[in-house]
Amino acid sequence: MKNRRFSFRWVPFALIAALVLALSACGKSDTGQTTGEAGKNTTTGVIKVGATQEPHAQILNGVVKPKLKEQGIDLEVIVFQDYVQPNTQLYEKQLDANYFQHIPFLEQTNREKGYNLIAIGGVHIEPLGAYVAKGKSYQNARDIPDGATIAVTNDPTNVGRMLLLLEREGLIKLKEGKGSEATVQDIVENPKKLNFLQMDAPLLARALEDPQVDLALINTNFALQAGLNPVKDAIFMEDKESPYVNVLAVRPDNKDDPRIQALLDVLLSEDVKTYIEETYNGAVVPAQIRYE
Repeated sequence: MKNRRFSFRWVPFALIAALVLALSACGKSDTGQTTGEAGKNTTTGVIKVGATQEPHAQILNGVVKPKLKEQGIDLEVIVFQDYVQPNTQLYEKQLDANYFQHIPFLEQTNREKGYNLIAIGGVHIEPLGAYVAKGKSYQNARDIPDGATIAVTNDPTNVGRMLLLLEREGLIKLKEGKGSEATVQDIVENPKKLNFLQMDAPLLARALEDPQVDLALINTNFALQAGLNPVKDAIFMEDKESPYVNVLAVRPDNKDDPRIQALLDVLLSEDVKTYIEETYNGAVVPAQIRYE
């Protein structure tokens, strides 16, 4: 049997192959961050964001998506018709972020579900409005008759907001100190003996077709989706000082992802501000707040 000699001439090629693989592994991180030829970090990949249709998905698709595409980021907008699944799917890591809610609702969800979702930027305010049901002709709060039925949400956070608006208009008085946490049971004065019909927020616009309903308080996103113009169609609404700013929400583990930060930068940009002002004419008001 012949003795086989080990050939050292193949060693350099093995080392080179190993080096190439090592460098390739360093070029891309789990967050989608890559290193370009000049050694500068760039962001790439897909980012999934949950949103309700109006105005959130419209803003994301109309302005944010093409701006992120220029940076190599593909934005996938997942549209929801409810207020539960966007937070559930974000917490379960089916989404990278969501954009549909205000901070009181986010905080309430965290308490009830045991989530730890956080807001990193306030994008806009959607003033809540009061809309007259079909066949009725009320022009203001004073016109609403005794015994009228008002449709409001059954969502614990937003019902308090709606009741505060009714209190501001002098229709009811709430228990002292309840504020945005008020429920229908916290009404202590109801001079017109108004009746309250509670339902899921997406159904409030449909309630305007119910002959038993006189007035519905509707979140602006669902009002816009139903073809209502809050500025023209609401007989009264919150003003631009409303504290209910709609936010970009993420998980603590991905808040520093460069794709998330790129998304936030675009949402708080002048391009988005101009789009909101020109598209919604006061029905949606830009906020542009970056939270630390």
